[in-house]
Amino acid sequence: MGDVRETRPAGASRKAGRPVVRVTRRLHFSAAHRLGRPDWTDTHNLETFGLCANPNWHGHNYEIDVTVEGRVREATGFVLDLKELRDLVEQRVIADLDHRNLNLDVPWLEGVNPTTENLVVAIWDRVADELPDPIRLVRLVLHETPRNSVEYDGRRLEVA
Repeated sequence: MGDVRETRPAGASRKAGRPVVRVTRRLHFSAAHRLGRPDWTDTHNLETFGLCANPNWHGHNYEIDVTVEGRVREATGFVLDLKELRDLVEQRVIADLDHRNLNLDVPWLEGVNPTTENLVVAIWDRVADELPDPIRLVRLVLHETPRNSVEYDGRRLEVA
């Protein structure tokens, strides 16, 4: 075999250390849900959640941006092969959510009001600890519609 040369990002020297870079993979799933609290009346749920509390459900074509951070590997020039990231998210998240009812069909959402905010946190919990060291999940952006999205970076505030 021929020589395998070390690759470095343009302008990076051996002495500068390895750069830390963020990479993002976008994935898609479709799912139905109904927002509401079981301890509230249908009227109160409708007043609070609007059309999203429709007793006949409704659906979305979600897009999710999964951003990870790590050092650029000298051998490959990658932080993480994006196919590996895609496969992980498809196995841990998309397989459970795609073409499902979030209220009825997803065990890890049982008892959760499936707002986009609650969904992005639950997805974080499914992915963050499954990444290979030293790669870390730094951001999820879940697009419920082309105009509505939520972003989560893993922070949790202590409740006083």
